[in-house]
Amino acid sequence: MAQNSAGLHHQHMRKRIYKKLEPYPHPDPLKRFMDKAIYAVAVAGPLVTIPQILRIWIDKDATGVSALSWAAFMALAAIWVIYGVLHKDKPIILANVMWFLLELFVVVGAIIY
Repeated sequence: MAQNSAGLHHQHMRKRIYKKLEPYPHPDPLKRFMDKAIYAVAVAGPLVTIPQILRIWIDKDATGVSALSWAAFMALAAIWVIYGVLHKDKPIILANVMWFLLELFVVVGAIIY
């Protein structure tokens, strides 16, 4: 029995042919700014977790912190890291590696304290 994959191959080829990528750096100043600003956001986003980490590790108090929820956040960050690596998207990789590591500190602290 012969397998016919011409339909799927055709769809894949159409996606590649009609995929219109924007130039980089983009001629639009707003898009150029956002292309650079996203790196700052990728770093700043995970840093908002630091107060939670300090409260857990310095005060040795994890009251009200759900280790299960933070472990779920870690799992999601791991999936985002894989996605970023597969698509070679540095801001996604950077942000989610940072999220994963900081969430790990929260989970371990929540379990210990």
